[in-house]
Amino acid sequence: MNSRSKSASNKPALKKTALKKSAFSKPALRKPSTKQSAAKARPSKAASKTGKLPEWNLADLYSGIGAPEVARDLEKMDADCVAFETDYKGKLATGTANEDGGKWLAEAVRRYEAIDDLAGRLGSYAGLVHAGDSVDPAISKFYGDVSERLTAASTHLLFFALELNRIDDDILNRAMRAAELAHYRPWIEDLRKEKPYQLDDKLEQLFLEKAQTGYSAFNRLFDQTISSLRFKLGTKELAIEPTLNLLQDRDGSKRKSAAEALAKTFKANERTFALITNTLAKDKDISDRWRGFKDVADSRHLNNRVEREVVDALVASVRAAYPKLSHRYYALKAKWFGKKRLAYWDRNAPLPFAATDVIAWPEARSMVLTAYRGFSPKMADIAERFFTDRWIDAPVRPGKVPGAFSHPTTPSAHPYVLMNYQGKPRDVMTLAHELGHGVHQVLAAKNGALMAPTPLTLAETASVFGEMLTFKRLLAQTKNAKQRQALLAGKVEDMINTVVRQIAFYSFERAVHTERKNGELTATRLGEIWLSVQGESLGPAIEIKAGYENYWMYIPHFIHSPFYVYAYAFGDCLVNSLYAVYENAAEGFAERYLDMLAAGGTKHYSELLRPFGLDAKDPKFWDRGLSVIAGMIDELEAMG
Repeated sequence: MNSRSKSASNKPALKKTALKKSAFSKPALRKPSTKQSAAKARPSKAASKTGKLPEWNLADLYSGIGAPEVARDLEKMDADCVAFETDYKGKLATGTANEDGGKWLAEAVRRYEAIDDLAGRLGSYAGLVHAGDSVDPAISKFYGDVSERLTAASTHLLFFALELNRIDDDILNRAMRAAELAHYRPWIEDLRKEKPYQLDDKLEQLFLEKAQTGYSAFNRLFDQTISSLRFKLGTKELAIEPTLNLLQDRDGSKRKSAAEALAKTFKANERTFALITNTLAKDKDISDRWRGFKDVADSRHLNNRVEREVVDALVASVRAAYPKLSHRYYALKAKWFGKKRLAYWDRNAPLPFAATDVIAWPEARSMVLTAYRGFSPKMADIAERFFTDRWIDAPVRPGKVPGAFSHPTTPSAHPYVLMNYQGKPRDVMTLAHELGHGVHQVLAAKNGALMAPTPLTLAETASVFGEMLTFKRLLAQTKNAKQRQALLAGKVEDMINTVVRQIAFYSFERAVHTERKNGELTATRLGEIWLSVQGESLGPAIEIKAGYENYWMYIPHFIHSPFYVYAYAFGDCLVNSLYAVYENAAEGFAERYLDMLAAGGTKHYSELLRPFGLDAKDPKFWDRGLSVIAGMIDELEAMG
């Protein structure tokens, strides 16, 4: 799941069910056109320089939204769910206690997994089509209809996880002596971590069915509203992605105009976004209260299979490091621009001495694959399939969601990458990032629909590692001193956006969800909280001007995946430590690394990190990762 432009990215929003890893817990994305691939992009100057950009071929899932196979599989899913409920509901405890209970339960899990895979194919296709064009009415209807069918069908499966968690430990442990059921041990043990928070069957069913008119509806409203917003710059009206892109334009007047256009449109829509944010925060509070979660982020920590104290240590370490990271870097950047302070719209401005050439798509492809191949031929071979088999959708198009992601779809198919490629160095890093996810998802698919998904704490590991491989190779090949400086500065900015900025986002969410318990927050109050956390994280070298108070509105993670954002910082700091091990490792590191990715969700992150001598519970672990960023800033300061 996944983007380099972290604040503007569109991660696949998890389709929530009552319990993690119950059927249909697939990313419920957003949207290609009515045809099997997205509509052709209008040519532009940037497009002509990047060369022809690939558009994905979704026919590996279905040939179109009207394909008879879609209707056939929806009917099959409905029938399979009803049959599964008929065969197993109310029988799990007694069936598992029988002499051959292990084999019997294993067959039930296998059938459950097969339904999950089919539902994943349907939901993924609808989500991907919608991601490619979120404003087409026919596609929106298709997406909504499929989502409703998935929810309705999954009500017949809801009992399974609940009953499975009620089986006595001794009975279940005895049943898992059977090899067939032992195969699913990681999934079963993971599922049972949810046991303290599950509700009565009827309540779980109510939560599930009401989702379509509750948080799922508000998620959809957010997507459609963001995609339909237009930002006036001179005589032009732009969608959000090209407007955000102007914040990285070399022309300072364009950056300022884009920032002001964003502020003006956000202000005009602040009541809508405040309502969405308040509603979803209250919805989560109700759910957390009923389930017994104590802290506003505990449900996310459980979903990630990470301890609260580990996340708290990460957050504390990053916040303590603000002065030596973001504050220091932005002061350095202001000096490069000949200023004491930078306006907020200049935060991601290209450096005065950075190269201005547009990087054509074939060159970007070669950069990433060469870097991957230098690490592992197997890793490069997997990544290359995304190009040769049309698993990537790269052009910017009206109606296409902004940002980037790699969507795993389902193990019986393959992942798809969406990005908005415009030929910037950061776009190359986005490609490296998303292909890292893609490789991870391909390798983990062998674990099946129930055990392929990776907790978010490790989901960003492969993507950030892929970026680091690409960056290190480019840095080694760059001989010009100023271009090396620009490349290094660009990497530092990306790491600050990944670590510092995401922890600031997490702090914002914590403040909003905590305060929401006491009543609704006005758009003005949301803006005050936003400015507070941004001021703390960005430091005195960034001047936060009027208009920036509403920039919280467009960040999809707050809507689709509450508290998701710390996974970025977790992944980046982890990869910094992991890469240091790689640089000092003997032979065999690549094999151990690919084995870690291939494990998917079958092992806890601590077990996966052990072969590399890393322990996230060590108080010094996060500081070591952060010191890598600080060291790069040291190097930049030495360059002048």
